[in-house]
Amino acid sequence: QVHVVESGETLVQAGGSLKLSCTASGSNSPIETLGWYRQAPGKEREFVADITKGAEFIGYKDSVKGRFTISLDDAENTGYLQMDNLKIEDTGAYYCFLFINRTYWGQGTQVTVSL
Repeated sequence: QVHVVESGETLVQAGGSLKLSCTASGSNSPIETLGWYRQAPGKEREFVADITKGAEFIGYKDSVKGRFTISLDDAENTGYLQMDNLKIEDTGAYYCFLFINRTYWGQGTQVTVSL
C-alpha cells in the first residue's frame, strides 16, 4: 500500500522560509494529484495548495499566493511546498494529501511561525 511520508516538525521565525516534502512511498503508479491542507488548533481545516500530474493544474489559497510554491518531482515520487516570507498566520498542522487511484493522507507536519 501507499504510505505518505512527510517532512518533520519545523519552527521558523516570521519572514523566514522552509520547504515541506511529501513522498508516496511504496507506490508503483505516478501521483495524479498532490497538495496540502493546514489546520490551527480550534480552527477549520483549510486548503493551502495542490498540483496535478504534469502541473496541468496548480492552485493556491489566496493568502499564500506569491509566497508559496508547490512542485511535483515524478522521479522522486515526491511533492514539495516551498514556503517563503512566512507569517504567524501560517502556523498550523500541515497535512499532505495525494491521489493514486484513491486519496491518501499524511499524518501531518507541525509548522510554527513566531516573531
